[in-house]
Amino acid sequence: MDTKTQSHRAGPSWDQLYETAAAQAGHFTTAQAEAAGYSPQLLAKYLANGRVVRVRRGVYRLTHFPAGELEEFAVVWLWSERAGVFSHETALFLHGLSDALPSRVHLTLPADWRRRRLRVPDGVATHFGEVAGADRGWVGPVPVTAVARTLVDCAEAGVAPEMVRDAMEQAIERGMIRKGSVPRLAPAQVRPDRA
Repeated sequence: MDTKTQSHRAGPSWDQLYETAAAQAGHFTTAQAEAAGYSPQLLAKYLANGRVVRVRRGVYRLTHFPAGELEEFAVVWLWSERAGVFSHETALFLHGLSDALPSRVHLTLPADWRRRRLRVPDGVATHFGEVAGADRGWVGPVPVTAVARTLVDCAEAGVAPEMVRDAMEQAIERGMIRKGSVPRLAPAQVRPDRA
């Protein structure tokens, strides 16, 4: 590698930072900025001149990036160091299986995070457990539990049985899951009591 290429890689790359942010609804972390060659001092300069804004500690937004519907989720995901997966009622909403956005954003973090002393953002409910590759997918720029996993999580967490049942019926009708593909749901978990 020649010296010119080495010096180019050592400096900041706006293209790299932009690409990273574009995949995350216009947001990036301090670590991602550093990986693109931005020192804390240069990032502070960009904050001062309005090229970026701080959204929360360690998470920034490109000022002129077009606003998107899933920005608030991207910020929470970046807070989780990209380890979290949106789950439970939040996943129902993101999959379009519920019109009701829950009052709190539900995020499943790796089980070993339970031991961490987390400063959880307001409005975020955390769950802990492993989410295998087959149990996850993407909605826009954020990871979300797969439909079948979402339904099981909701039923096990005590989400209203009617909501789980309606979501399951919609998912089957829309071809998102096959009938009988969610065997771990007991009939009582998805059917309201008829007593």
